[in-house]
Amino acid sequence: MDLTLSSEERDIRDWVRTFVTKELMPLEQQVLTRERRGERGVTEAEHTALQDKARASGFFGIQTPESHGGMGLGAVMSALIAVELGRTFVPFRFAGEADNILFSANEEQQERYLTPTIEGTKRSCFAITEPGAGSDARAIRTSARREGDDWVISGEKTFITGGNEADFVMVFAVTDKEKGADGGVTCFLVDRDMGWKSEPIDTMGEWGPAALVFDDVRVPHTAILGEEGRGFELAMQWIGKGRYMLPAGALGACERLVEMGMEWARNRSTFGKPIAEYQAIQWMVADSATEIEALRWLVLTAAWQVDNGIDSRQAQSMAKLYGGVKANEIVDRVLQMHGGMGYTRELPVERWYRELRLLRIYEGTDEIQRRTIARNLLKGHASVRGHLG
Repeated sequence: MDLTLSSEERDIRDWVRTFVTKELMPLEQQVLTRERRGERGVTEAEHTALQDKARASGFFGIQTPESHGGMGLGAVMSALIAVELGRTFVPFRFAGEADNILFSANEEQQERYLTPTIEGTKRSCFAITEPGAGSDARAIRTSARREGDDWVISGEKTFITGGNEADFVMVFAVTDKEKGADGGVTCFLVDRDMGWKSEPIDTMGEWGPAALVFDDVRVPHTAILGEEGRGFELAMQWIGKGRYMLPAGALGACERLVEMGMEWARNRSTFGKPIAEYQAIQWMVADSATEIEALRWLVLTAAWQVDNGIDSRQAQSMAKLYGGVKANEIVDRVLQMHGGMGYTRELPVERWYRELRLLRIYEGTDEIQRRTIARNLLKGHASVRGHLG
């Protein structure tokens, strides 16, 4: 098995590593200070300037196909980039990305929504989660009723990432109650000026989701993305587009956190010697390093399967589950290493503590991942022997 990177892959990884080190990490104290004041850590103008700097070096549309002006990188390289970006909590994403299901749009919709999203002149959000339909996406109640050439959408969505900033939403609504998720859910592309409203949801972390309200929002029949009644399939494509990317980012955070913990342990002395010399600290470091290495291969295995056309859902669920659980254990250990200082907002450990907690909830809770993994094994869809058989 060849586990080395090609020279091109290494160059891409190293460029991102340098970008994170030189452009993003120096902003960390500024971001912490702003967030303590209740302000946005990185302003829109600053974020755009960083994206422009990256684009000038060719980093635009990491996973966007070359036919649409992107780099068209595969899953493994995208995961490695996510690891590097995860080594800082400064919020940043490369420009030029669009939701995967937007590529299912017809020509007119691509011109109106896909191309502007890639170019950054429009922002999208994905809305399926509801107050009564989180992990059980089939339980959505938002409805759309047909009136002539229009559809009228009514309902509420919650915990929608980017919902406060989005120019348009990909909203999923029941169009046939009898069929439900089996042919009765449709996806609509709905501009904000068509009448839907958003409200911020305050959370323990810096993630800023929104509640979206649709109060008889009227849209034309041409607003349907894909086919009428086939929206649930699109939703599952969006949800399954790359769960390996979330634990990849957590992997980068864990690497950085353990490095910070070791540096602290080398310099913090109690009873006349550095705490790094105490077995309790050494075991924290050893356990964390072992778990980081295991997570690395879970992430890369899932990504490798995607690149090689292998059904990666089981591997991605395992990476998502393990990454969420272990990232939370690791950040807790690192906070413990730092003692009282780790609990303050002077250091970023506390911030990562709050941020990484979300990984066990969104994009499929731990419980849902366990359900998926066990069900696939018990029904014979997957084997404990893995893809090697």
